[in-house]
Amino acid sequence: MPEVQDAACAKTDQPGSITVVICAYSADRWDTLRTAVDVTRKQMSFDDELLVIVDHNDSLFNRCLESLSECKIVGSHHSRGLSGARNTALDVAHGSIIVFLDDDAVPLDGWLEALRAPYRDKRVQGVGGMARPRWFAGQAPAWFPEEFLWVVGCSHRGLPSKLSAVRNLLGANMSFRKTAFDQIGGFAEHMGRIGDRPLGCEETELSIRLTQAKPDGVLLYEPKAQVAHHIAPQRASL
Repeated sequence: MPEVQDAACAKTDQPGSITVVICAYSADRWDTLRTAVDVTRKQMSFDDELLVIVDHNDSLFNRCLESLSECKIVGSHHSRGLSGARNTALDVAHGSIIVFLDDDAVPLDGWLEALRAPYRDKRVQGVGGMARPRWFAGQAPAWFPEEFLWVVGCSHRGLPSKLSAVRNLLGANMSFRKTAFDQIGGFAEHMGRIGDRPLGCEETELSIRLTQAKPDGVLLYEPKAQVAHHIAPQRASL
């Protein structure tokens, strides 16, 4: 895998435009979705776009159309579930970089630019950021180890503290070049979360498939690109 320190020799002038994708399936996350849209819009450049993909929920789709006029609302036309919603975004996105943000995650200052900057290196195929936990109770349960934060979709203890090459990206806060999907296809729709079914790893599978197809490429973890990932009360018990 290429060394990150050698990135200067492969830089281009501009990393390209961004499409930010937020996939939503439930009105239970409306307040966080609304905040994520507002914060994201403030960080976008003039040629970036914001898509909200609604996963087979007509009432939520109509609510988004009425209340989120500042972004494009699209109903998922792939199979039900997060992978299908993400693949719907790939069908309609115009940006050269596709950023995926969970509907229960809110970007922190400097998030989008921190994800964009590493793409000046032509070898970079994907960049992921840090997901800081925001527990409903204000703090993690006393028994919960930080090494297990990946279980609730957050960055865990042991990840790099600076820009580093990694095997796979974290789904709540990740980005890829659009051309990468042109080569390997989209997310595996037989994997991943469907509604409240607690399954996942479709982004891990895609990351591995991408590095196998492009062995000279690199996936990066940029801890400066941070989001606050809200953890629902039902995810804070054994």
